[in-house]
Amino acid sequence: MEIIKKITGLTKKYQRPVVALGMFDGVHLGHASVIRHAIDKAREIDGTAIVFTFSNHPLTVIAPNDAPLMIGNKNLRRDIFADMGVEVLIEIPFTKEFSKKSPEEFLELLQDKISPAYVVTGPNYTFGRFGRGNGRLLLREGENYGFKAEVCQSFTVDRKIVSSTRIRALIAAGDLISANQLLGRNFTYSGEVVNGDRRGRKIGFPTANLEISDRRAMLPNGAYIVRVKVRGDFYNGIANIGDNPTFKVARRRLEVFIDDFNENIYGEEIFISFVSKLRDEKIFASVDDLKTQLNEDLRIMRNAI
Repeated sequence: MEIIKKITGLTKKYQRPVVALGMFDGVHLGHASVIRHAIDKAREIDGTAIVFTFSNHPLTVIAPNDAPLMIGNKNLRRDIFADMGVEVLIEIPFTKEFSKKSPEEFLELLQDKISPAYVVTGPNYTFGRFGRGNGRLLLREGENYGFKAEVCQSFTVDRKIVSSTRIRALIAAGDLISANQLLGRNFTYSGEVVNGDRRGRKIGFPTANLEISDRRAMLPNGAYIVRVKVRGDFYNGIANIGDNPTFKVARRRLEVFIDDFNENIYGEEIFISFVSKLRDEKIFASVDDLKTQLNEDLRIMRNAI
């Protein structure tokens, strides 16, 4: 998948572009339905499947205090797009200057810089200053800008619309089963491995430690069965979210023990996918009690995956 961070001179580069528009935070089932529709349309007309999105959420510029917690990050989203079959990702920063574009100016940008044959969106997609552009405008005016517009229907599960807002609420409430169902995959948190206190190594459970960003959605404290992607390979593991009350660490972080893995990965990005919850976070009376529980967690994980 080609990644483009500056939208210039693309009109002659791609044949019959089919462009999916959206923020696609989390790339849930609803987002996936829009992107797959664009991919299918591109194959139908022997065109190029393109996703046009932003590297930051527009609300971080327009109304920072209202910006939602992000379900994933850029690298996770890129991996999902590539796996789906997106050929080109246009991922540009959303700026104050961009926020001032009228809906018509945005359509002119699409025409002048990409020249799409089709534009595909979800039913709630808005664009242009104050979000005045919407699917109805695309359907009405698209051909005046050289493309046909297709607006996908809402995607529902159990008769309820799938949305990033709904998934964030499920994650915050600890309903991992429902969140994973709506995502169409396991909820995944990715980040750089940082130095920890190395206590786990001393008791036979070395962990990779990740800081938990206050701008990212995260599950409640507790122990979880996880799958971990490291350098493109997958491993099973157990993870703990919390402030490690047994050792009074007093800062919330994500620690993951990667089964059958013993390499130095400090400074590298890893992807932790949450499969199921093991238990709530506990305070242990002794290090031996903690080791006993971790061995039990490991046994359960190995039997479950």
